[in-house]
Amino acid sequence: MNEREIIEVLASDLPINENTLIGAGDDCAAVRLPAGEETLLLKTDAVVEGVHFTRNDPPQRIGRKALARCLSDLASMGGRPDSALVSLGLPSSGDVSFLREVYRGLRCLAEKFGVAVVGGETTRCPGAFFLSITLTGYADSQGGVPRSGARVGDAIFVSGRLGGSRSGRHLNFEPRINEARWLTEHFRPHAMIDVSDGLAADLKVLLRSSKVGARMDEAFIPVSEEAKRRFRDRVSKKPPLLAALTDGEDFELLFTLAPDLAVAVKDDWRVRFPKTPLSLIGRVESGSQLRWKQNQGDCSLKALHGYDHFQQR
Repeated sequence: MNEREIIEVLASDLPINENTLIGAGDDCAAVRLPAGEETLLLKTDAVVEGVHFTRNDPPQRIGRKALARCLSDLASMGGRPDSALVSLGLPSSGDVSFLREVYRGLRCLAEKFGVAVVGGETTRCPGAFFLSITLTGYADSQGGVPRSGARVGDAIFVSGRLGGSRSGRHLNFEPRINEARWLTEHFRPHAMIDVSDGLAADLKVLLRSSKVGARMDEAFIPVSEEAKRRFRDRVSKKPPLLAALTDGEDFELLFTLAPDLAVAVKDDWRVRFPKTPLSLIGRVESGSQLRWKQNQGDCSLKALHGYDHFQQR
């Protein structure tokens, strides 16, 4: 099939929403700005064969992951997603049945979160297949929750359980859009980020952006069963706690909140999201150090790093 035929196949039944004026198929998409929305959010992300997935992974999960990564970033701002553009880099021998399944996974997640898929681009890319998503969304007049607003004394929370994502969860995680919007509407975190590169790495980013330090407690880090199983079965050499700190691709919410709201947010979260744990893991302190409370005493997490595309772990 030529490029035009591939586009026609993939764009024939893409989801739209109430803000879509012109969808896929024209030179540009046209999207209405909803009344009352104050801030436009923009996000782009890509998944690349050999880096984020392999050709042995289910193609529906590849398409789902591409959109889910963008949704996770939007969630970390407390935003509401709206429209997406999809760009494909295809080997010259592109498999149309494979692409159909990739789009099936993307489309299902888009429909779940009300995302209109309104266009994109296809290009020949010798070698690896890649899928890039550009996502728009909206936030309130304050511009969403930044990663730079943590305050000394804040409680530090993380959702879900961490580590062991390579067992398959990195292809099947649930973007925390609903949880983040609920948090923003009811408790307004001071700072928030999604855990994509590992808790140790992403907490450092949040603290550095906010120009503060923090102290965490080993006992309260929520370690996933996958991380424990991988270590127990010798699939991974990482102890479970280290995996929770450095594996990455957990895509959970990491946020700071006024300390007087800590009990209320935990109690209300438990009622609202009973299947997703919320853990209080530490507090924000003055200075710039990230300290770690262990049974044998305090230490620094300076040497711990998460995933980096341009450096080996």
